Amino acid sequence: MILSRVVLPVQKFAFGALAEHIRRQPASKERTTFAWNVAVGPAVAKVTTAELRQGILEVRARDPRWAHEVERARELILERVRLFLGSEPLRDMNVTIQLGR
Repeated sequence: MILSRVVLPVQKFAFGALAEHIRRQPASKERTTFAWNVAVGPAVAKVTTAELRQGILEVRARDPRWAHEVERARELILERVRLFLGSEPLRDMNVTIQLGR
């Protein structure tokens, strides 16, 4: 008999458990904001906001440098946010610079 042990890193397990918990919540602005904050981490979350409108994640960045960073990580961010939002359709992401801050 061959025994196989798969060791799952705790970070991956915790991320998956958190994603499952977020997916179970009803769709709301707060759920989207929370998913965004977890997906991008505290540094990016501090200088951006995100709102889901008709399948498009509308992201506002504090300045052009942060907008560039979000664009650079677009595919990874979309993958993570989709993981958290589950069946809620997320087709794309628009990044704009928030004026007046």
